[in-house]
Formats: sequence, structure tokens, C-alpha cells
Amino acid sequence: MRAALNGVSAIYHLAAETGTGQSMYEVGRYVDANVGGTAALLDVVREVPGRVRRLVLASSRSVYGEGKYRSPGGAVLYPEPRREEDLLAGVFDLVEPGTGLHLELLPTDEGSQIHPTSVYGITKHVQEQLVATVAPTMGIEPIILRFQNVYGPGQSLTNPYTGILSIFTSRILAGQEINIFEDGLESRDFVYVDDVVRALESALSCPGAGGKTINVGAGVPTTVLDVVRELQEAYGRSVDVRVTGDFRLGDIRHNFASLELARKVLGYEPSVSFRSGITAFAAWAREVASADNSYEASLLEMRSHNLLKRGKAR
Repeated sequence: MRAALNGVSAIYHLAAETGTGQSMYEVGRYVDANVGGTAALLDVVREVPGRVRRLVLASSRSVYGEGKYRSPGGAVLYPEPRREEDLLAGVFDLVEPGTGLHLELLPTDEGSQIHPTSVYGITKHVQEQLVATVAPTMGIEPIILRFQNVYGPGQSLTNPYTGILSIFTSRILAGQEINIFEDGLESRDFVYVDDVVRALESALSCPGAGGKTINVGAGVPTTVLDVVRELQEAYGRSVDVRVTGDFRLGDIRHNFASLELARKVLGYEPSVSFRSGITAFAAWAREVASADNSYEASLLEMRSHNLLKRGKAR
């Protein structure tokens, strides 16, 4: 938690780790950290009236769950979580109910349906509701920034639940095979940490940002296979890559941000391309990475909770 209670603004970020598999069974931990922690902060702020005028919450794209899509007929759809039987059969893409036709992926805007598919996403949405509801009663302007997949120097390389960049980095530097879930074509919006910092700075200072909920990302979907290729190129190393068809219950297929509101309200424009960001990340990680076997342990843990399933390998 980081809060400047003696100034005119506060940035609030409190979250348990964001791995979907882990968040499905450590329910109490996520609720305590994200919901209980937010409530505690708001109670503290109430005891110092007039000290904070604006509060920025670092929220998450996980509140949306699956991304926004368009049907072949032009209807906008927000698909329900994918069915286990389809995933077991190797059917990973989203299709239109009734017709089985593939859906077109659209950027997720702030008006998109909220339907989180993980405990983490649920608690982040409750965080948002608490801040948006309580802060105005104390004369504080709430601002909610929904971050996409933030990466960059300084992130954990030993916690397997913090994302695929950490996992793949450890495997590449150790010369170990990389196992890719599903078909490797699932995608996420990776936003470099420097761009996130610029968005936070703008949220604290832009006059029109008060009361807004705004997406922060790169606005570009990047597949898992693309991530592996970029990382291997950045490290100058090649390891075996196996597309397993395995999947985690609760994982979404795609999600990337619409940045229209961020541009309009914050003057935000991502400035670091994925390739440039990965190059900087890899240069840092090469210096600090150490041998780690937590990834295998995390897989065993998820299997023990029946969250990681064997799929059809390509």
C-alpha cells in the first residue's frame, strides 16, 4: 500500500498476486488483501479529513473477465467463461452461441460488461466499488485505473503467479523447455511499467480525471507465442517450446484495452513498444535472475486443486 496522506493526493495499490489459478483457491487471502485492505485504508483516510483530495486506485483488467467481441451479424457480445468440455477437446476460440461461428475480437472499453472469471477479479471490482462509493462522501475525488498486464524491470521473477514473462524468463535462462498452455494463440495487452507511471502521474494532475474509470494498456493484443519469440530473441537463446493444449480453469482467451478515454482524459499515449520493453526487461532480468523451481511447484499445486487440466497437444 502506498499513500501520500500528507499531500493533496493518494495512490492506492494493494493486491494479492494475480495468477488466475492461485486466486481460485486462496479465496480468503484475496478478500483480506483487496477488500479488507481497501476498507482499512478508507477508514484511515476518514480520520484525517482534508488531507487527501484525490485518490487513484490501481485496478485491473481482470474485472472484465473475457474481452469484448462482435458476432458475424454485427452484435456486440461478452462471452461467458469457456466450457471445460470444449477446452478438453482443444476448442479454445470464442464462438457465437447457436451458430458456432467465430467471434471478432474488439478492444475492451470502460463501458464493457463486468464479469470477472477469478476471485482476484471479483475482489478488484469490489475495491473499485468501495473507492467510488466512499471516497466522494469524504470530499475525495476517486479515479480508477484499470491496468492491463504490467511488466518491466523490478517485477518478481520467482513468483510463478505474476505472469508468463517471469516464468518464461526463468526457463530460457536455465535452458529448460517452455510448455505453452492451450494453442499459444491466447493474447493479452502488455503495458510497460514506464507508461503506467506516466498514466498515474496524469491521473493525479489532470483536472478532468476526477470520478473517472480509465483503461491503461498498450492497446495491442500480443499472443503467448509472440511473447516466447520476443523473449528468446532478447536473451539471444533458444529453448524447446512445446504447445501442450493444457489449460487453467478460469483463464480468459483474449483481452486488450481501448485507450480512447485514456487519450481524451489523461492525454495518455503508450510510448514503449513491446519489443523495446522486452529488450529493457531482459537486460535487467539477465542480471538478477537466479535458479528457481517454483513454476513446477505451482503446476502441481494447481493440479491438486483440479484447476489445471490436460488438453490436446498440437
